[in-house]
Amino acid sequence: MQYPKPLGRLIGELSKLPGIGNKSAQRLAFHILSISDKEAEGLADAIIEAKKTMHYCSECGNLTDRDPCDICTDPSRNPDVLCVVETPQDVLAMERIKEYHGRYHVLNGVISPMDGIGPEDINLKSLIVRLQKHPEIKEVILATNPNIEGEATAMYIARLLKPSGIKVTRIAHGLPVGGDLEYADEVTLLKAMEGRTTI
Repeated sequence: MQYPKPLGRLIGELSKLPGIGNKSAQRLAFHILSISDKEAEGLADAIIEAKKTMHYCSECGNLTDRDPCDICTDPSRNPDVLCVVETPQDVLAMERIKEYHGRYHVLNGVISPMDGIGPEDINLKSLIVRLQKHPEIKEVILATNPNIEGEATAMYIARLLKPSGIKVTRIAHGLPVGGDLEYADEVTLLKAMEGRTTI
């Protein structure tokens, strides 16, 4: 079907968003066209404002509208512990558990030789500089995803930090709460066995 040019462009732009296929883009486009002009302008203004004001924190690499970010400047956060994550979305996930009270370092990517992404292409150099600048950091928690790239990145960072004497730990991986053994793959079961604890 041939759409009018403005509608086709809107669908095309929306379909570039992650997780949005052509059908979803069409639904979103028709929804946007059905809302009031004021609501549509509000959406457009929110996108423009976010693009103009959001940037990466110079200290941790998290997305923020001020520099340094609120987490880096929060005096109630434990300065001894640093949790290394892949993306700003991972910071939000960690904050949801409300049990971690340290600071973060966001890599904004992972090492992936297949995609041509090496250690110099992620926010890794600033991690080393940060650890040198802040000798109070006693532990680095590696919280990268349990996939090939996440594991490779965690191992690279662990080897890099080993000579410094800083304690390097890795978040546990294994079976999710409510999961069934029969549906778990071999790698998940292996990680669950390796991460077992005394009860």
